[in-house]
Amino acid sequence: MSFFRRPDYASDTTQFIDQLKAQHPELEAQQREGRALLWDKAVDRNAQQEFKAARVTQKPYVYQTQS
Repeated sequence: MSFFRRPDYASDTTQFIDQLKAQHPELEAQQREGRALLWDKAVDRNAQQEFKAARVTQKPYVYQTQS
């Protein structure tokens, strides 16, 4: 054991989250469902390539009129 080792610290927020997860074990599964609903999407590589190929480059100064 190290002489300089401090006791394990857990902030109030960490303690609250741990307590909440202990009281509601289904909470983590609900979080995963929500993430899958909003973020975990299948990527269509062909569509991404088409979007990238169709992109129009922006001019250095967008407010300059055509002259």
